[in-house]
Amino acid sequence: MFSDQRHQLRSQFILSWQKAQQGEPLCALEQQIIQVIGDHPQYQHAMHTDYLDRDYLPEQGQTNPFLHMSLHLAVRDQLHTHHPPGVYAIYQQLLSHYQDPHTVEHYMIDALMEILWCAQQSQLLPDETAYLDLLRSQHAAILEDML
Repeated sequence: MFSDQRHQLRSQFILSWQKAQQGEPLCALEQQIIQVIGDHPQYQHAMHTDYLDRDYLPEQGQTNPFLHMSLHLAVRDQLHTHHPPGVYAIYQQLLSHYQDPHTVEHYMIDALMEILWCAQQSQLLPDETAYLDLLRSQHAAILEDML
């Protein structure tokens, strides 16, 4: 099942990229995907079917471009929906300090990955409160200066 989901996710990225390159109309999700791919020119080479089944091994210093870009989409969805409650306010505070949305998303992705890893290890749902607390603690000095 994991393999099918991975294939489906990667196919969505690749097909969206191909449609954009051919000037075809894109649905809202495809537009979001293209925006994230555009923000990551270093991963555009992976938008080809040759990469559907490729494994990326972090222990060998490899970054999975599909996972990375999916996490950007997840953070952007959190910001769009204001869920978990409080995430948008933290984002705005960090943005006012760092001045770069992409940089702030990366900080948020780091925290999100840690929370997802903990959830996977404990076989529980991700802890939203722990996620917000982690974001706050990682940037406590910046956030405190802004209050």
